[in-house]
Amino acid sequence: MSLVDLDAQVRASDPDRWLSSRFVADEGRRADLITLYAFEAELMAIPTRVTQPLLAEMRYRWWADQMDGVFANAPRIGHPVLEALTGVVHRHGLERAPLEALIEAHIGRVHGEPHDLDAFYVGPMQAAVRVLAGPGHEASVTGAGRMRGLAQTGRLDEARALRSESNAALKALPTSAFPAVAHAALLDPAAPEPVKRLRLVWASLRGRV
Repeated sequence: MSLVDLDAQVRASDPDRWLSSRFVADEGRRADLITLYAFEAELMAIPTRVTQPLLAEMRYRWWADQMDGVFANAPRIGHPVLEALTGVVHRHGLERAPLEALIEAHIGRVHGEPHDLDAFYVGPMQAAVRVLAGPGHEASVTGAGRMRGLAQTGRLDEARALRSESNAALKALPTSAFPAVAHAALLDPAAPEPVKRLRLVWASLRGRV
């Protein structure tokens, strides 16, 4: 599977974030962002492939075991997501804890535990921001990550209540980081026309509308 295939995988599985990634002008950083999203797509797909929680957990444990190779710069050869993820981790100095927390959160979900919003949404968004803008901006996207998590889990009123505070925090981000949060910084989580919406949000966060 090539980087082109990873892009197609994310486009099919996560159209909102794929659309946000189109705002990344630098092709290398866009490919790195897509790699993060492809890793998440692999985890999300597991419960659709196996119906037994214990079998799903076994697959998640396999991914957890692979983190040793990813962070040792020695990924499983021939696995395109792991190979690409290893490059992203070492190019951008990503931390291991958020990736492992995401895997553990998925294990919890297959056993019926509530969504861990920080693991599912905040940590991945912070990693994406680091890929696009470097370290030092993680705290600015905590609210946006939680807002997206609330919206994704059907808690739209709570998401809207966080919108003003989280969007205010996002104004501290460099413009290069915006594509990592565009899908969360919505004027209205239920608004139509996603391309137009993302452009309006970006302009709003930069004080132009």
